[in-house]
Amino acid sequence: MQANLEVLEGLVRRLDISVPMDQLESEVQGRLKRLARSVKMDGFRPGKAPLSAVARQHGAGVRQEVLGETLQSRFGDAVQAHQLKIAGYPRFEPKAGQDAASEMTFSASFEVYPEVRIDDLNTGKISRPVVSLSDADVGKTLEVLQKQRRTFEPADRAAIEGDLVKFDYQGTIDGEAFEGGKGEDFASVIGEGRLLKDFEQNLIGLKAGDSKGFDLTFPAEYAAKELAGKNAHFEVQIKEVQAPVLPPIDADFAKALGIEDGDVEKLRAEVKSNLEREVKRRVQTKLKEQTMELLLQKSTLDLPQSLVAMETDRLRQMTEADMQQRGVQTMKLSADMFTGQAERRVRLGLILAEIVQANKLVAQPEQIRELIQEQAQSYEDPEQVLQWYYQSPERMQEIESLALEENVVAWVAGQAQVEDVTTSFEELMGRA
Repeated sequence: MQANLEVLEGLVRRLDISVPMDQLESEVQGRLKRLARSVKMDGFRPGKAPLSAVARQHGAGVRQEVLGETLQSRFGDAVQAHQLKIAGYPRFEPKAGQDAASEMTFSASFEVYPEVRIDDLNTGKISRPVVSLSDADVGKTLEVLQKQRRTFEPADRAAIEGDLVKFDYQGTIDGEAFEGGKGEDFASVIGEGRLLKDFEQNLIGLKAGDSKGFDLTFPAEYAAKELAGKNAHFEVQIKEVQAPVLPPIDADFAKALGIEDGDVEKLRAEVKSNLEREVKRRVQTKLKEQTMELLLQKSTLDLPQSLVAMETDRLRQMTEADMQQRGVQTMKLSADMFTGQAERRVRLGLILAEIVQANKLVAQPEQIRELIQEQAQSYEDPEQVLQWYYQSPERMQEIESLALEENVVAWVAGQAQVEDVTTSFEELMGRA
C-alpha cells in the first residue's frame, strides 16, 4: 500500500492511497456469495437466486460499500503510520488519469490539529471577588421570599409604588384609538415593570374614583413596531387601590419554605447556605470568564476550518430545535449567524485541551462527586440526583468537563496575577 503524505496550505494535508483491484474484487465477490444465500429476489426462492442475478442487482452497492470500508481502513493505517492527529473528516477523491485495471488511487484531503502556543501568563491579571455574606444579605433574601408570598388588601388612600392598582384606560394617537390601547379592570403592581415606567408614574398619587389624562411617548424600541416612537394620550379611571401585605417570618412561613418544624433560625441558616453556594458559583463563573479571555489573548493557533464548520452546524441545529420547541416558526437559519461563536468555541476547546494534556489536569473521581453533590443540594432528594448523574455516561461527561474547566481555571490562576477584590453580595449579583 502506498500512502504518500503531502503538506498543503495551513493545516491541510493530503494522502494518496492506493487500493489493489484484485483484493477489492475478491472481497466484493465474497460478500455477494454470502448475500446470495439469503437475499430475496422476484422469481426466486430466498437464497436460490443465481450469483449473476444478485451481482446485477446488488453489485454496485456492495462494491461501493467495500470500497468505502477499504479506504477508511487504509486511511487509518496511513494516519497511524504518519502519527497524524486528524481534525474533522477526510474527503476522498479518485485521482484523474489513472489506469484502474490493477489498482485505484485516491486522494484523501483533511486537516490536522494545530500546534497551540501559549505565551507566558505571568503578566496576565485576574480579579477575584471576595464576598462576606452578612445578616443583611440574608434579610434581603427573606424579604424577596416574603414578596413572592404577599397578598393584597384594599387601601383607602392614594396609590404608591408596590400597590396593586385596578383601572380602566383608553389611549389615542392623534385623536384616534389604536389596537391594544383600551382596557377595563386592568390590574398591575406599580414598580414591577409590567407597564411603561411613564405610565406607572402617572398612577402614583391616585386613589379609587380618581381620573387622569396624560401624554407619553412609546420607546423607539417598543415591541409593537407600529407604536414605537409615537406620542399617545391616555385617560385612566382608578377602580381600586390595594396595598401589599407581607407574611410574617414565623413558623408558618418557615414551614411553607420546607422547614418541617417551622424553626425560623433553621430557615435563616438554609437561606445563608443557599446564598453561599450561589456566591461560590458566581465567583467561579467570573474567574472562568476572565481566564478564558486571558487564554484567548495569550494563545496563538490556526483554526481547523472543518471543526469550525461542524461546530457552526451544531449551534445552528440546536438553535433551530430550541425555537421549534418554543413554538417559534422560522426559516432555516444562516450558518453565518453562528460562525463567530463557533470559532471562539473551537479556539477555546483546543487551548483547554492543550493545557489539560500538557499539565495532566485530569478530573479526579472525588472532584466529580463533589461537583455533583453541589448541584444536588438544590433539590429535595440530593441522593436521588446523585444516582441520576451516575446512571448516565453523557451526564457524567458533562460533569467531567466542568471539573476539567475548574482545573484549568485553577492552573491559570497559579500562573497569572490574581487580585482579590472585596465585593458586596449585591455587586456580585449585579444588583448594585
